[in-house]
Amino acid sequence: MALTKETIVDKIEVLEMGQVQVRTATRVKEDGTLLSSSFHRHVVEPSTKTGDTWGDTDISGEDARVQAIANATWTDSVKTAYQEMIDAQSI
Repeated sequence: MALTKETIVDKIEVLEMGQVQVRTATRVKEDGTLLSSSFHRHVVEPSTKTGDTWGDTDISGEDARVQAIANATWTDSVKTAYQEMIDAQSI
């Protein structure tokens, strides 16, 4: 009777303005049979604003697949559109 706990990124979605939504599943198993699972979601934004300055979001701590999707998705035009949307909401 061996209990195991695994945490995996099981869903990655790209939202309309370029944000990457990540779902992480935590699964507890006994001898390979799933006993329980829970989910956590977080969103990674294409740009980060510090004061009045926009910069690239640090994705170095994200899963390799999340990094690959973000790097493929976050073109300069996507970053600019996201920044303009956030700036317009701040007015």
